[in-house]
Amino acid sequence: MQLSLLELWATMGWFAKGIVFLLFGMSIFAAAIAIRKAVELRRGKRATVRFSQPFSQALADENFDAAAALVEKHKASHLAAAFRGVMENLLVFGKDRHLSAVEIASIQRTIELNSLEQLANLRRGLGVLATVGATAPFVGLLGTTMGVVNAFTGMAAAGSGGLSAISAGIAEALITTAFGLMVAIPAVWLYNYFVNKIEYVGMEIQYAAKEFTDFMLKHEAHVQGQADPVVNRTPSIAAGT
Repeated sequence: MQLSLLELWATMGWFAKGIVFLLFGMSIFAAAIAIRKAVELRRGKRATVRFSQPFSQALADENFDAAAALVEKHKASHLAAAFRGVMENLLVFGKDRHLSAVEIASIQRTIELNSLEQLANLRRGLGVLATVGATAPFVGLLGTTMGVVNAFTGMAAAGSGGLSAISAGIAEALITTAFGLMVAIPAVWLYNYFVNKIEYVGMEIQYAAKEFTDFMLKHEAHVQGQADPVVNRTPSIAAGT
C-alpha cells in the first residue's frame, strides 16, 4: 500500500502540523536573510570594482578631493566605506604639508572603526541562519517525539500493533523529521558560505588599510624630501572578487 504526501498530511495531528508550519516559517525567514545578504554582497563587489581603480589613481595624483568624492559616490562599496571620513581628515591634517605620527595614527583608527562597522553590518542577519541551522533539527525532533507518542497511543487504543494503529503517529514522526533536516541543511550551508565571503571582505579591507597606511608614510617622506615622488609608490587598492 502506498501513501501520498497529502494522505500522510491528512493523518497528522494539529501539533505535528504546527511543527511543519513553524519550520516553514523558519525556512522563509532564513531564505529572506540569505537573499538580502547575497544581494548586499554582490552590490558591494560591483561598487568596489568601480571604486578601486579610480581611487588608486586619485591617490597617485595626490588628488585627495577627488578621492573623497569617490568615497562618497560609491557608498555601497565595502572598501569605500572603510575610507569614509578619512580623506577629509587627510586634507585637514595635510594643510601644513606635514603629517605627524599622531595624525597618521588618528587616520588609521578612523579606518579601523569604519572597517569594524562595515563588517558588523555585513554580519547582521547571519545569526538567524546559524539559529535556524542549529535549531531546525530539534524542532523536527519535537514533532518526531510526539509522533512516536501518538503511535504508541494508537497501539494502546487499538490493542494491537497493526499499521492502521500506528500509521498516523509514524507519519507525523517521518514528516517532521524530514522537514527539520530540509530546513537545517541549507541554512548551515548558507551560513558557512556567507561567513567565508565576509571573512574575505575583511581581509580585503585590512589589506587596503595597510596599503593606505604605507602610502601615507611614503607621502610624508616625499613631502619632507626623503623619498622619490609618491606617484610611483601609491597603493594598489584591491578590487574584490
